[in-house]
Amino acid sequence: MNIAKFISPGDQSVRIGVVEKETVAPLRSTFEGRETTISDVLHAADPAGFATDSLDRTAAKLPLAEVRLLAPIDQQEVWGAGVTYERSKTARREESEQGGSFYDLVYTADRPELFFKATPSRVVGPGGAVRVRRDTKWSVPEPELTLVVSPTLELVGFTIGNDMSARDIEGRNPLYLPQAKVYAECCGIGPWITLAKGARPMESTTIDLTIERGGVEIVSDSTSLTKMRRSFQELIEWLGRDNVFPNGVLLMTGTGIVPADEFSLEAGDTIAIAIDGIGVLRQTVVRGG
Repeated sequence: MNIAKFISPGDQSVRIGVVEKETVAPLRSTFEGRETTISDVLHAADPAGFATDSLDRTAAKLPLAEVRLLAPIDQQEVWGAGVTYERSKTARREESEQGGSFYDLVYTADRPELFFKATPSRVVGPGGAVRVRRDTKWSVPEPELTLVVSPTLELVGFTIGNDMSARDIEGRNPLYLPQAKVYAECCGIGPWITLAKGARPMESTTIDLTIERGGVEIVSDSTSLTKMRRSFQELIEWLGRDNVFPNGVLLMTGTGIVPADEFSLEAGDTIAIAIDGIGVLRQTVVRGG
């Protein structure tokens, strides 16, 4: 079951709905005297059952093409996991003159690399524009399966993430990672959340990345989650150590796709990230002024 957050084409209100093929079935607009949120679904004891019981039986299904999808997030923090694929380890070693050995060590260590990525205000939804920092000359998207985790640290769903990264800034010094990763419009999330219950096994699925410039495809690559070194539960358990997420949390699981070193995103590029069993996250690129 896919749960979306969207703008209703009729009254321009923010609604939650179930995506079924090319339509969206809206949920009731209120829950317990307030607006229904995506967290109401995600944090329910039975998210799929809650969504089914909350369908607005008086509302017609809406064509998916006629609604504006929003990032499927309320007040959740977004965190990232790094160097979970060997390809990522190699890329980090290549980009960093001084810190390459650190990436080798974290790839094999018991403790994973986990870092804060974005507040909801920094997250860009489907069809929006992610940003390249104005002070970088080497910026790339990082397509990642993203885990949706409840306040009790239960894996409740999956979505697609784009962990925008300034490779030259991080490569200059690993301590610059927050500046390379965390800034305005640094994070793409969407197009919706696929609930974990009843979903296809994600551990063996495929992630595809395509980038177009001027209508011409300039990057096309794919990877499999079978190449991930760490399990979903392992990452969740480490993230939850001595930490609390009262609003839940989204956890990007790292990237196994790294464009060639000579490539850098430019304003006007379009990025499409597809993950089997979820869908496609499409976004454009702008550059900081």
